[in-house]
Amino acid sequence: MTVRIDWRHPAAFIAALLLASTALANPGPPDAVIEGAVAELSEKLSGRKDELAENRDELYELIDEVLLPRFDRKLAAQLVLAKHWRTASEEQQERFINAFYNSLLRKYADGILEFDDDLIEVLEYRGDSSAKRALVKTNVTLDDGTQVPVHYDLVNRGDRWLIYNVKVEGVSYVSNFRTELDSEIRRSSLEAVIDRLESEASSGPDE
Repeated sequence: MTVRIDWRHPAAFIAALLLASTALANPGPPDAVIEGAVAELSEKLSGRKDELAENRDELYELIDEVLLPRFDRKLAAQLVLAKHWRTASEEQQERFINAFYNSLLRKYADGILEFDDDLIEVLEYRGDSSAKRALVKTNVTLDDGTQVPVHYDLVNRGDRWLIYNVKVEGVSYVSNFRTELDSEIRRSSLEAVIDRLESEASSGPDE
């Protein structure tokens, strides 16, 4: 029986982003990069989960510190907007990159508090480490013991690997957001979507 979980599940999503995000001067094999990220994230969270649960600003700062330099925000934004990217102005493109990233960070921030490195198995990468892109596979064990495949698409930028897509049980966050935002843009406009994302990114958790 296939177990279905919501790809938007905050624990799975934020763990996926953070685990696949560590960048090194020499990128090396992608699975080694992820294993290093697990250790880094565990260290940053150690003994601080209760504190971070009460302080959203510090939680955002921790996630941003780990994720921002290592997540290919532009490529992710291009893939999400698809054809709308080509018709957007440079200003709209830049605003969307920032608004989409910040909206995601806040939307899934609580998921990091559920992070447990003991529940994550990084599978050995058997592809070409010098390739332009790579797929790294892991299994995440849920509370009931079920193992859920969480896979990461990474791009090799020469000196580092950057994540640009996350797949939970084969379901891509890029594809889901592309469908969702395309529908919204068709109903309103790209400018309206950017305004909404900027508003979400600037709002507090209870606003």
